Amino acid sequence: MRIENAILSTAFRYFAAVARAGSIRAAARELNIASSAINRQVLMLEEAIGMALFERAGRSLRLNQAGELLLAQINATAREYEDTLSAIEALKGLRSGTVRVATVESASVELLPDILASFNAAFGGISIELQVTGSDAVTRLVLAREADIGFTFNPASLDGLEIAYENAMRIGAIVSPEHPLAPRSEVSLAECLIHPYAWPAHGLSLRTALDLALKHVDQPQRPVLQANSLRVMAALARQGRCLAFQTEIGIEQHLRAGTLKFLPLTDENLPVDRFMLVRQDGRTPALAAHAFFEHVVDRLDGSKN
Repeated sequence: MRIENAILSTAFRYFAAVARAGSIRAAARELNIASSAINRQVLMLEEAIGMALFERAGRSLRLNQAGELLLAQINATAREYEDTLSAIEALKGLRSGTVRVATVESASVELLPDILASFNAAFGGISIELQVTGSDAVTRLVLAREADIGFTFNPASLDGLEIAYENAMRIGAIVSPEHPLAPRSEVSLAECLIHPYAWPAHGLSLRTALDLALKHVDQPQRPVLQANSLRVMAALARQGRCLAFQTEIGIEQHLRAGTLKFLPLTDENLPVDRFMLVRQDGRTPALAAHAFFEHVVDRLDGSKN
């Protein structure tokens, strides 16, 4: 049984579904319930509260301020209930539970799958819910308690977060073995930008760092691609279609196989990329989340040696 089904009233569940879906009809399809039943429950809830919860524009519904407050409380209640169930499960021993993990894309390629595999071997009854997103979105999910642990780079704010692990990593150009720059051991950004290149999109921490160095490059040519996916840019670099930029995280297997070469950037005004493991500060985690947290820190510390 889903957590919200066990603890939340029908009106609250239908309200939350409409908030997620943006319309009565979309929520009805999601829940496989008649639109009229959902509409009736939402109207009853608004009547009980004494004010509207949505701004209505045709068939579309958008939460107003009152609706946002109510949805936040509903989500918090469901999370607290889930934490309580995890604590109860802990009384039986660490045989079950759920850990919610948020991560940036590069960590999801090889680093995190290896960690998940070793954790599953040790704690087979604990399930992992994984969400791949942008750097700042990772911290937002952790702060909102929608994730227990986050893997991120250079978040804009660390307020309310505990940093359990941090590794300062150099940013470099990645090129195919046949690229003209491949014989080099390191390069400057200016030397890279005379060749076709892919550029990270806004929203990636890598973009913020590279933009600082770009200010000191005279009239660079336009990128052949801007993308919010490091995997796509690395694939194009492997094919020799362009060069791309990132840290070594996410391309480990290609570096070992020799299908990519990593050339650290020498620009003095280019900051390092700070890879971090974060969780909410001051909060006692559920036993399953704590076990995963300790496992990750041990693996990351071991990888440094």
